[in-house]
Amino acid sequence: MADAALHRRRFLLAAAAVGAAPAVARAAEPGLLLHGGPIYTGRDDAPRAEAVLTRGKRIVFVGALSEARALAAGAREIDLKGAAAYPGFVDAHAHMTEIGLQSFVLDLTGTTSVADLQARLRAYAQANPGPGSIFGRGWIETHWPDKRFPNRDDLDAVVPDRPVLLGRSDGHAGVANSQGLVLAGIAPATPDPDGGQILRDGSGRPNGMLVDHAWGEAEHRLPDAPTAVRREALRRADRLYLSRGWTGLHHMSVSAEDLGLLRGLAGDRGIALRVDNFMAPEAADDVLARGPSADPTGLVRVRGVKMYMDGALGSRGAALLAPYADSPGSTGLLLSDPARMAPILDRAWKSGAQVATHAIGDRGNRLVLDGYQAAFARAGGEGRRARWRVEHAQILAPADIPRFARLGVIASMQPSHAIGDLYFAGQRLGPDRLKGAYAWKSLLDSGAVVCAGSDAPVEKGDPLIEFYAATWRHALDGFAGPDWGLGQAVSRQRALAMLTRAPAYAVGREHELGVLEAGKLADLTVFSTDIMTAPPADILKARAVLTVVDGAVAYEA
Repeated sequence: MADAALHRRRFLLAAAAVGAAPAVARAAEPGLLLHGGPIYTGRDDAPRAEAVLTRGKRIVFVGALSEARALAAGAREIDLKGAAAYPGFVDAHAHMTEIGLQSFVLDLTGTTSVADLQARLRAYAQANPGPGSIFGRGWIETHWPDKRFPNRDDLDAVVPDRPVLLGRSDGHAGVANSQGLVLAGIAPATPDPDGGQILRDGSGRPNGMLVDHAWGEAEHRLPDAPTAVRREALRRADRLYLSRGWTGLHHMSVSAEDLGLLRGLAGDRGIALRVDNFMAPEAADDVLARGPSADPTGLVRVRGVKMYMDGALGSRGAALLAPYADSPGSTGLLLSDPARMAPILDRAWKSGAQVATHAIGDRGNRLVLDGYQAAFARAGGEGRRARWRVEHAQILAPADIPRFARLGVIASMQPSHAIGDLYFAGQRLGPDRLKGAYAWKSLLDSGAVVCAGSDAPVEKGDPLIEFYAATWRHALDGFAGPDWGLGQAVSRQRALAMLTRAPAYAVGREHELGVLEAGKLADLTVFSTDIMTAPPADILKARAVLTVVDGAVAYEA
């Protein structure tokens, strides 16, 4: 299956001193009383409140400040001083290990051109001398003046004598230098692997760009990050996410090793985030046999299995029903055989495990919906019970949009993808297919559940950017093209639900998370700005000032 290659956690790391991870500061509060700013409950019947009172891990009162104070003996009182409180924001699709590992490898986020990529590579190689391989990730060519992918010659000009592999930000493609191609076992006559592509120059020579399984197989040749580094990476991701206001994340494509590290960290109070895990197929036997489970702390849960149907749009790996507008000979790549996925779906239904499948192109999404529908029919059950998910659901044929609600399939989408991809999506798809692209509002209007995430580290992993993108659908600098489908932007109430209530539903926890009301677990996010009323540009200027998980302050600015 594709997960064995994609998002592979293999990195050659510079000698990094990794000490023991300190415990997360979780104050043993007798209670918290929050007031002094707008409090948005996420409830339809009572959307605003003056105060929230917690005791232990639970919310005990939401309402008028005078009533809360009467119940608040011994509680720590926090005056928000105009900051705004919300139910805890949850990233419904992220890669926690990779978020933390970014700090250990060559970070190419924000690279502005081929020359800039070369300069960063040169500086990294000089700072980390030796014969070992260099791994980096985070570049994306969308806004480069070069208007092309980097190639082996670009990398050879800087580092000709050691293997270099540099991943595109989407994780579905990357570029290798000549030594990197040797490491990957790629020669001029090497055929494309199933579900992958080796790009070539005019003479047929591999040009260094590798797509989907070809890139995954190259990554597979790199050494694994040491266990101590992976543990520290998870801890760093936890600290970073709490500082941004996230109270939890849905962790995708998880290895057995990383699950064990997370459980250990939770037991040692080394993390405070809620982490719902969707296992890579090769690590999913236990959840497929026994169903979902939780560790003793309740922070680390295993929900199900993560699979892949196709690749990414930017690298033309997304599977389309008709050829790419800018590459008429290609309809993308299928990374999984639907017939071979069927037994996994049947096992998941039987055990109650959730299935989350990556699908970006309209063909990829249709095949996933078809596969889910067939599995529900074989089981003779109601699909809504399963809460299976399509991760990304980016490009949909109009006829497939109502199928999500009809089948009870959750659309797990990342608003920030739209405000980046829409610079080039029109070139890839043409105007007609854009009508079903990043169609959050159409899905919601049809009755589907849409939960929002970031896909970090593909994107930054900032809840404020995701909220801004969902409600405004403009680039971060305010730009929006004429074909960006601004009618698909959603109301702020809907966006709040996509980042709070819907992620709770998407892991079967709507009875205890997602809104602020008595009896629910006390997870809260406080931003410096009222994002429900602020001008769009001011949303991006806000910052997290308080993050509360299980009634304890996990981050405070």
